[in-house]
Amino acid sequence: MLKTILIIIISVTIFGIILFVFVRNFMKKKIEYYLKLNEKKKIK
Repeated sequence: MLKTILIIIISVTIFGIILFVFVRNFMKKKIEYYLKLNEKKKIK
């Protein structure tokens, strides 16, 4: 029983870390894109 609970907890943790890294990279790209757009608008 304890082994099953530990496997579930570890798998959920690994999935959460992978999801967190993916979302962080996605948001980082979006923020950089919008910052570049904002800089281009200020230049014009």
